[in-house]
Parts: sequence; structure tokens; C-alpha cells
Amino acid sequence: MPKPAITILHWFRVDLRTHDNTALLAASRESKGRVVGLYVISPADWKRHDESPVKIRFILRGLRELSGELAKLNIPLLIRTAPSVSDVPGIVARVASDCNASAVYANREYEIHEVARDERVAGRLASGNRNLSLFHDQTVIPPAELRTGDDGPYTVFSPFKRRWLTALPDRGGVRVGGAPLKQSPELVASMPPDPPLSEIPGFESEVPDTLWPAGEREAQRRLQAFIHSRVHAYKDSRNFPAIDGTSGLSPYLACGFISARQCLKHAIDVNAGLAAAGPSAGADCWISELIWREFYKSVLVNFPRVCMGRAFKPETEQIVWSDREDHFESWTQGRTGIPIVDAAMRALLATGWMHNRLRMIAAMYLTKDLFIDWRKGERWFMRHLIDGDLSQNNGGWQWSASTGTDAAPYFRIFNPVLQSQKFDPDGAFIRRWVPELRDVEGDGIHDPSELPMLLRMRLDYPQPLVDRASVKDRVLAAFKRSE
Repeated sequence: MPKPAITILHWFRVDLRTHDNTALLAASRESKGRVVGLYVISPADWKRHDESPVKIRFILRGLRELSGELAKLNIPLLIRTAPSVSDVPGIVARVASDCNASAVYANREYEIHEVARDERVAGRLASGNRNLSLFHDQTVIPPAELRTGDDGPYTVFSPFKRRWLTALPDRGGVRVGGAPLKQSPELVASMPPDPPLSEIPGFESEVPDTLWPAGEREAQRRLQAFIHSRVHAYKDSRNFPAIDGTSGLSPYLACGFISARQCLKHAIDVNAGLAAAGPSAGADCWISELIWREFYKSVLVNFPRVCMGRAFKPETEQIVWSDREDHFESWTQGRTGIPIVDAAMRALLATGWMHNRLRMIAAMYLTKDLFIDWRKGERWFMRHLIDGDLSQNNGGWQWSASTGTDAAPYFRIFNPVLQSQKFDPDGAFIRRWVPELRDVEGDGIHDPSELPMLLRMRLDYPQPLVDRASVKDRVLAAFKRSE
């Protein structure tokens, strides 16, 4: 007698793709082609985690694309809405029961609230004699797997990167999976897919949808374009915001439209290897950036306090930050009197994205020059970024604020004017986003406060919020008191 067919429910989360999806491929293999997909919309949970409207709209468009790709494989995608996160276990269990699934497969999420949610889901499924099987998928090497010689977690990037580069070949290199096999259409006939929603109340965005085409196919297109036309120049061009020198893949990685393994495999292929021995310094540099992503995921897993608004360096919790709400408001709206900072903040509001060099400049200006708590900036970014990812956003903010994993001491303080002169030398990015300075010539574009009085008075542009001459002394004094 042949064994009865089993059905596995694949619960999509941060993996909205058909190719190289670890749990989806396992579900297809183990069920021999009887997979049902599920996505749970959870607006209350999104609000709690400060997910941005532009990102949620991106996800909704991606779900439409995903549903279409799954339909080609005869895999139905069911979409349910959870009024609160406490409703998620019941919804998953109910759908598993409705489709008579023997198990639920999903790719792991590593944030502390998501881990707790999955534990509750597993308990609810167990009461119906079903299992929740979780797979590592968000990173190339599972977070927390790499340990120091003393069997501790890595807390500094450079040694983590060295260990990562040696560990990957030991693990057999990077393996990229394909798509599930096409199923019999019977499941789709008995359980038709749900139409994806196009709007979620409370997540309206003014960022045009056309700026960010969603889905797996667009992610693949962007990866191919970057690898074939820009990766070799990446090391030299990636820090200049006026140049299209980055991959533009961060939103697609953040939502799981593409995997880190796919990105790494293409980089290794074009570089003829993992590290600097390869012919492309640009590809090698991009590989390093992918490893930064792995590092921050590892930090989040090994030090879960960073998920709870806590500093990576506990001693910095004693720092008394400025409570100048007017300064914070000026920063959020791009009215600080520092053109490169203002251009960065205005670009974020208009596009939902900010160049990485500008993220560092804007974050360090808020935390060092204005001396405002990094948590306020972290939250603002999450509420406006299309690529908001807790581990990456938190890691970057704590690095900039000197409360995080930066190996350099707290006296790393960017001068935003010098950064502007170096990375936007002709002011092209500033002129695009701060039009009131469009006609300023020469170095005045970087620091209008140094212009002659008559010229400065003609500009509808604010004076700097703080005197830079006092910034370093203030920061050093505050951090020394926290030691």
C-alpha cells in the first residue's frame, strides 16, 4: 500500500520568494509536492515594531508577485490577518488544520519577540499533534554558530570576518537552491489562493510605489544589473551618494525577495573567489558588506538586549542625553543647518531610503553633535526606511553612537562638513535635495554658515543648531563619566 500523501504548510515571513527558500524547498521535498503557502498580515505587530508604511506597501506588492509565482507551481498562497500578535498561533494552527497539514515549516526569525511568538505557535500546533519546523535562511552561516577561541560570541567585526571567511569553505561553500517542483493542481482546486491586499489602514505612504518595484524577479534583475555593470567600481563609488554606486538590494534582502546566498554566490563568481585574491576589489568589498550583515544578525542573537532598546555596551546606559526636542525635530525634517545631513534626511522622507554613508553621517550628527539618544534616531529610521531591519539598523545606530560594537573608542566623531566635502565634493547630492542652496558656489555648499553675511542672509536656510567647536569636549566628558 502506498503511503498516504502528506501536506506541509509553509509559513512565509521574511522570505517572500520561490527560489533558494530553505524551508519552502524542504517542505516541497518532504511532502513530495503538496505544499500550501501562508502569510499572516499583522498590522498591530508591525506598529509595535515601528515598521514603515513604505516597507509595508512594498511587502504587499511583493505578496502579489509571490502569489503569481507560486501559482505557476500550483502552490496556493493563503493570506490571513491577525488583529494582534496573540492571535497568530491560533491562525496558523487553524489553517494547518483546514488544509490537513502534517506540519508547518518556516524560516527562522531571530528577534526576541519573534522567537517568543514561534514558541507559542509551536505549543499551539503540538496540541493538535503537529510540529513547527524552523530553518536557518536569513544568513549564509547561521547566526551564533561562529565562536571565538574561548567559545564566546564575536563582538568586533574584523575577527568575525576572518573567522567567517575560513568557516564558509569548511562548510562546503555557498549553496544556492532552486525553486520547488511544480505540484499537481489538485491543492489549488480545493484551496484557491487568496487575493493579496493592496492597502492596510494606518500604513499609507507618500513615497511613490514606482520607486520600488517589488518581488523576486525585480530583486534578481537588480542583482544581475549590479554584478554586470557596477560591482567592479563598488569599492571606489559606494561612498558617494550622488553616484549610483551601490547594489540597491537592501530592501529586497530585508523583505526576503532575494537571499544573501544568491548575492554572495554572484559576488564570488565574478570575483573568482571569496577574498582579496580575486580580480575584483569591488566584488571583494561587497562581500565584506554582506559579511557585515551576517555580523549584525549574530550580535542580535548573541546579545538579545539590543532587541529591547538596550545598549550593546551596558556602561553607556548611564549617559544622560540631550532632551532638546526642537533639535530632534529639526533633524527629522532636514533643517539642521548642515547641508549634507539635511539632504540625507529629506531624501529619506521622499524615497524611503538613505545611502549608507549618509546614514552614518546623519546618525553621528544626531548622537554626537546634537547628543540626542540613539534610540530616537533608530526608531525614526525604522519608521521611514523601506529596508528597515532591526539587526542592521540597530547595529548601525549603536556603531555611530559609540554604544555598540565599534572597536574604536567613543572619540570617533565625524565632522559632517569634512564628510560632505569628501563624499559629495561638487555638492550634487546636496543641490538635489536642498534646493534653497542650489545656486551656492564652491565650498559654501558644504557649510553656508561660513559664507559672507550678505550672501548668507539671502538664503532661506537655517544656521547650524550647535557650535561644532564644543562637540568633541561634550562627547568626551559624557562618555568618560559613564566609564
